[in-house]
Amino acid sequence: MSDKAYALFEEQQQQRGIDLEQVKAKLKALSIETPSWGYGDSGTRFKVFQKTGVPRDPFEKLEDAAQVHAVTGLCPSVAIHIPWDTVDNYGKLRSHAESLGLQIGAVNPNLFQDEDYMLGSVTNVDPAIRRKAINHLLECVDIAKETGSNDFSLWFADGTNYPGQGDIRKRKNWMLEALSEMYKALTPDMRMLIEYKAFEPAFYHTDIADWGMAYNFATKLGPQAQVLVDTGHHLPGANVEHIVAFLIDEKRLGGFHFNSYKYADDDLIVGSANPYELFLIFYQILNAAQDADIRHTVDKIAYLIDQSHNIEPKIPAMIRSVLNVQTQYAKALLINHAEVEEAASRQDVLGAEDAVRQAFEFDVAPLLRAIREEQGLPADPMKAYLASEYGTQILQRGKGGASW
Repeated sequence: MSDKAYALFEEQQQQRGIDLEQVKAKLKALSIETPSWGYGDSGTRFKVFQKTGVPRDPFEKLEDAAQVHAVTGLCPSVAIHIPWDTVDNYGKLRSHAESLGLQIGAVNPNLFQDEDYMLGSVTNVDPAIRRKAINHLLECVDIAKETGSNDFSLWFADGTNYPGQGDIRKRKNWMLEALSEMYKALTPDMRMLIEYKAFEPAFYHTDIADWGMAYNFATKLGPQAQVLVDTGHHLPGANVEHIVAFLIDEKRLGGFHFNSYKYADDDLIVGSANPYELFLIFYQILNAAQDADIRHTVDKIAYLIDQSHNIEPKIPAMIRSVLNVQTQYAKALLINHAEVEEAASRQDVLGAEDAVRQAFEFDVAPLLRAIREEQGLPADPMKAYLASEYGTQILQRGKGGASW
């Protein structure tokens, strides 16, 4: 990409009233957390296709994550999943991350793979199983203290497949009891990010089925409980950016699990199916940041990747994921909010829509290359990784590495 391309881009944005220095500063501050499980063998409920060279333990997962951060400069933290990432010494895991220029991010409890949880974990009719599930949540709080983590991504597979299988109201109260006990164990800096999902693996009802239920639990718990929006956890036609705007205004949007779907929770690379939706999500976030009363809330939103790289090579898939997020964030930063507001105030429907859409239609490649050059990063992160020897070196790990 030539200097001429950036000069033209800069001139275009100046004419539109966009301060590129502010845009660059925000892009450089963008942080996207990658998940440890995204580097291991994972897949659909039908099949996990084993790849050669995937990590064999959490330490190697961090080493792969460090490669993504090295070429993108975007991913300084890695989420862990317990028990997938169980180790004997979490202090050692934290030190290993720090030696790689990383930190341990959100802790994700697993309450859906144990045999005891077939009919529910924290909402199981059996009090002994509910106790076991709550103890796991408390165990994860202790792990977070050792790893220096402050966030918990909480997704529950609990639900029923048939009417009468479970008492929905009792299950609702058992869920609140479990979340409340975990909430009391938090340190002041910790947050519970409560996720929701319309269906799967339960098909009649899910105990936290939508953002409203997650919001209800969060408000009952207190300010350290917020809602986590998984972009793949919505029924077709859902207006995700509307949900985002609503939760921001309520000061309850804690973070995102970014992925993409064509039908339902396909766990595809974020932005691959509907990049305009991702752009519009960032539009709502940046629009809210114009409000001084909301800005501090927006600044704390956690951006996390949650994808199942089933057929893709793991590290390149993760690089593509974070670059797609960066691209749509960059485009959203080009929206002239004053122009949108002015058109809306005149009830100019097409003018307001155009003021949003024109930012999406810009090619931001010259901008992204410019900030990477300023940061000392590769101009093309994907090419830089593929040209390295790392992908070849890890083949010696063989097959049969870490898997969910």
